[in-house]
Amino acid sequence: MKILVVDDETLLVKGIRFNLQNEGYEVITGSDGEEAVKQVQEQSPDLVVLDVMMPNMDGLTACRKIREFSDVPIILLTAKTDDMDKLIGFDHGADDYLTKPFNILELKARIRAILRRSQKTEEKSNDHTLTVGTITLDLDARNAYRNGVLVDLTAKEFDVIEFLMRNPNRVYSREALLDTIWAYEYRSDIRTVDVHIRRLREKLEENPAEPKYILTKWGVGYYFRK
Repeated sequence: MKILVVDDETLLVKGIRFNLQNEGYEVITGSDGEEAVKQVQEQSPDLVVLDVMMPNMDGLTACRKIREFSDVPIILLTAKTDDMDKLIGFDHGADDYLTKPFNILELKARIRAILRRSQKTEEKSNDHTLTVGTITLDLDARNAYRNGVLVDLTAKEFDVIEFLMRNPNRVYSREALLDTIWAYEYRSDIRTVDVHIRRLREKLEENPAEPKYILTKWGVGYYFRK
C-alpha cells in the first residue's frame, strides 16, 4: 500500500513517514497543495494524508482538485478544532479529519480502517456491484444508489448506466448506444439516448448541469468518467 503524506512541517512529515514505513507502507511525501495534486496524478497512492494550512495551495483546495479526477481516500490534518471547519473539509471531499496535535497511533488506526473499507468496496465491485465515486449499482437487484441513497431508475436507464460504467472512459455514439441497448426498438428516434442521458444526470449527478461522471464528448457521443 502506498501512502502520500503532504505537510509543510518537515519534522512532522519525517515522523509520520518513519512510523508508517515501520508498518510496511510505502510512503511518498510533499510539502504543499500543488505537490499533493501532482503526486496523486503521477503516483496513484492508495491513501492521502493532507495538511489543511500550507503555502502555495492550501489543503482544502488541493482536496477539491484531487476529487476532480480521483476517489483516493483523503485524511485532512488541521490545527483547527471548530466543527464547521470539519464540515467544510468533508464538503471538499475528505474522508476523515484529524486535529493537531494527534497521537500517531490514532492516525495509523484511521489509516487501517479507511484502507479496509476501500478494499471491501473494491471486492464488491468485482462481484455483484459496480461503484465509482458516489454512484453504486447493485447488479443482482438492479438497484442504483447515489451517496448510498436508493435512486429510482427505469429498466432502460439502468441498462444505459450499467453499460457505460462497465466500459469507463470509452466514448459511444448515440447510434452505438441504440444498437447495443435498444437494438431495433427506437432506431428511428435517436433522441431517446439524449433523453435517457439527461434523466440519468438528474438522478445520479450532484449537479446535473455540470456532470462529474456522465459526460459528453461533443460531436462524438457519451461516456462515463472513472
